[in-house]
Formats: sequence, C-alpha cells, structure tokens
Amino acid sequence: QVQLVESGGGLVQAGGSLRLSCAASGRTFSRYAMGWFRQAPGKEREFVAAISPSGGITYYAHSVKGRFTISRDNAKNIVYLQMNSLKPEDTAVYYCAADPIWGDYVLMRVDAYDYWGQGTQVTVSS
Repeated sequence: QVQLVESGGGLVQAGGSLRLSCAASGRTFSRYAMGWFRQAPGKEREFVAAISPSGGITYYAHSVKGRFTISRDNAKNIVYLQMNSLKPEDTAVYYCAADPIWGDYVLMRVDAYDYWGQGTQVTVSS
C-alpha cells in the first residue's frame, strides 16, 4: 500500500507557473505507474498526465501538452507536475494517483488507479 501527499498548489495569475509535488510512502515506488488528474467544480475528474514506473514514458492530455511536464525521482519517492503558461481553465483540485504494475507503461483512466492523494487546489486568475 502507498500513501500520497500532494503539495505546491496555490493562486497564480494567467501565464504563470506552478510546480506540484506528490510524495509517496513505501519502498516500492519504482514499481508504481503515477498520474496527475484534476477536478473542477461541477465537473468529472479528468486525466492530466501520466508517467511510467521508470519515468521513461510519459503521456499528456491534449489540453496541457506543451505546457505541463510530469517527472519523477524514484530515489526520493516523488512525482512532479511542472505547470507553465497557466490558464484560468486550469483551475481545479489536482490529484496524484498511483498503481503498482508489472512492466513499464502509463495508465490514463481514473479507474486504473488504486491509490489517490487528498488533492491540492490550483487557482489561476485572469
């Protein structure tokens, strides 16, 4: 089992940047596929970005591709989401998710992940 704690959210002006972090407990972090999702008020939780256990494979939602970068440090049990050129429509609660897998690939569906953090609020003002 793994516990996830997100940090780094906040209020930023449009065009600004934020870096989210997700710290994971446990000794087998390098076996976990990791993902970032977000949920705006009144909307369903949606996929943002995913990274494979090795970090060698990443995948992004079309809406954030070219602006967001997901990365991980397996030695520190942390996954990051660097968010640049933020837009008001990026405003949401951002969640980190993890799932142990055999192999090196990414997961993009909400129901593919077994473990979730508590979320961190990102607000982008216009």
